Amino acid sequence: PPPVSDPLSRRAFVGTALAAGAAAAASAVAGAAGRRLWQPGDGAPALVTAERLRPQLPSGIQSGDVLPDRAVLWSRADRPARLHVEWSTREDFRGARRVRGPVATADAAYTSHLDLAGLPSDAVVHYRVRYESLAHPGVLSAPLAGRLRTPPLPNARPARPVRLAWSGDMVGQGWGIDEARGGLRIYDALRRAEPDLFVHSGDNIYADGPLAAEVPLDDGTVWRNLVTEAKHKVAETLDEFRGNFAYHLLDPHARRFHAEVPVVAQWDDHEVVNNWYHDRVLEDDPRYTERRARVLAERGAQALFEFLPIRRHPAEPRRVYRRFAWGPLLEVFVVDLRSYRGPNSLNHQPAPGPDTAVLGDAQRRWLARGLAESRAAWKVVACDMPVGLVVPDRGPNGEAFFEAVANGDPGAPLGREHELAALLRDVKRAGVRDVVWVTADVHYAAAHHYAPERAAFRDFLPFWEFVAGPMHAGTFGPNALDATFGPAVRFASPAPRPNRPPSDGLQFYGTLDVDPRTRALTAALHDVAGRRLWGVELPPSA
Repeated sequence: PPPVSDPLSRRAFVGTALAAGAAAAASAVAGAAGRRLWQPGDGAPALVTAERLRPQLPSGIQSGDVLPDRAVLWSRADRPARLHVEWSTREDFRGARRVRGPVATADAAYTSHLDLAGLPSDAVVHYRVRYESLAHPGVLSAPLAGRLRTPPLPNARPARPVRLAWSGDMVGQGWGIDEARGGLRIYDALRRAEPDLFVHSGDNIYADGPLAAEVPLDDGTVWRNLVTEAKHKVAETLDEFRGNFAYHLLDPHARRFHAEVPVVAQWDDHEVVNNWYHDRVLEDDPRYTERRARVLAERGAQALFEFLPIRRHPAEPRRVYRRFAWGPLLEVFVVDLRSYRGPNSLNHQPAPGPDTAVLGDAQRRWLARGLAESRAAWKVVACDMPVGLVVPDRGPNGEAFFEAVANGDPGAPLGREHELAALLRDVKRAGVRDVVWVTADVHYAAAHHYAPERAAFRDFLPFWEFVAGPMHAGTFGPNALDATFGPAVRFASPAPRPNRPPSDGLQFYGTLDVDPRTRALTAALHDVAGRRLWGVELPPSA
């Protein structure tokens, strides 16, 4: 991993701030609460009573959507309570600033978001989170400590490398938390990689994937899932969607990771239901009593924005697409292939129209304009689905429909490919180079290079697409490549057989490192043990 310029490593931080510091603070708070609530004659159980009255934080803490001067902090209480945050650039919190946050209420599943402003750029920020009981003012939860690094200003001189990690696909295909097998081990690997930020490429949950208590494996052993009330059936109600998002936060690796690494989150289909679009009706799935995807998507989106540290857009509160610059070296453009798409179809329409939308006109123009405006050395398009891999769907009469952009036809653009062709053409005409795409969705790791000399559509500049995942789900692949935009496989790690369990070790994440001296980008793909499987160094354009 690139060196961290501050003297305190993340591992040292966890050993101090999360252990000794939090324990000492918790002890102090417990004593204060006990003295305030104890009355003469109450006897020894007074402190126990005080502890019972303190809010609990069952899902840990998260940070996300970090900018040079601000970051979204997230946590969740178990009762009505007010969030309190203190932050400092010092590990010992000397001179810490304190911020009174919002009240956690049942209307948002007791989750809280605080857009913490006034942060210094390019700095390590330590923060502590507590909740104060509304029913018993002055009674505070034990603190939880976290840290994040803010990016440099876009015009700053880069002094240190930047590392982005990404992956997707969490608790899919019936593979949940098996505590005896180490739980969600990918979070430990990602934490040890020490990225500056993590892009979650979608399928944060599998709302349509309930868990069985036991799953027999082909080696004769049994995978034993931790099963909660929300995970025993498909999600239909708002509370069931919420329970899916809360599930992975039961894992200690996940909570420790989120306390150290800021997240940039997007969504794909399984936050709602497999291969959904707004007009889809689940006519052939008897597991559902609510069969309208539009209704399920509304509930899934509400839970997503409640449980992830996403900054709300003032004009469109549930907008997922947004952008983040990490100084002059890298800028991330998060896109959304779900919210604005037309229906899945044969995907062979000869002309663009409402039925061929996947980004939608407004988002496509925003992306093209943003890439042209960006002064970052490298522009990263974080896409929730690959652009050249064929991802099939099934039509109502068994037709071979398509879920992603590619349609399996190697010729000129058809269907959703019209929109991608228009985007790539605009990017070329603006002279934008050094663009890479990162994605997940297909449940294996791969690297694809796109070049016009191999393509049926040639009005674009060459680019790379890097695929990583699953984080903790069944492993599949490989998918077929569509030749319209000239992709070539440079690496792939498909499963030997479909739906391999996480115990096989075939869980993957990717990293992008940018060198401040040469401005070269190194892309690499890693397994759940942190081993580098493949990599390439890309020099910047002249």
